[in-house]
Amino acid sequence: MVASALHLELVFSRPETTLSVTRGAGRLMLDMGYAPLLEVCLPNGRRADVMALGPKGDIVICEVKSGVDDYRVDRKWQEYGPYCDAFYFAVAPEFPQTVLPDEPGLIVADGFGGAVVREAPVTPLAPARRKALTLAFARLGALRTMRD
Repeated sequence: MVASALHLELVFSRPETTLSVTRGAGRLMLDMGYAPLLEVCLPNGRRADVMALGPKGDIVICEVKSGVDDYRVDRKWQEYGPYCDAFYFAVAPEFPQTVLPDEPGLIVADGFGGAVVREAPVTPLAPARRKALTLAFARLGALRTMRD
């Protein structure tokens, strides 16, 4: 077989894309000095795909979008703001970024890592809420280590 005749096209399913982008966003958070946890339930009943605690106590949430349809049908992302200092969308490299609003931060990620394409605006949490979220975050992380 002639090498030029060989054509490979990688096509990922939504669950594979979600897993890949989540892993990359988590790795980026680690590289940035944050301690990330995946799939964190928030006090309002929503679930953050990636929630990360920074070295100065700041809290970041990343909402992973596996595709345009996922973004268009899911408007709950606006309910994450009260539980973080900064909010990002995390998408795969092939995601059409122009579909997303300009306000949140933007991370492009794959299974190996990611990059911040647009910084998220910072809206500091109230001290009492920060304390409650930090305590819940620490307990969740500790409890997860005992599950494994």
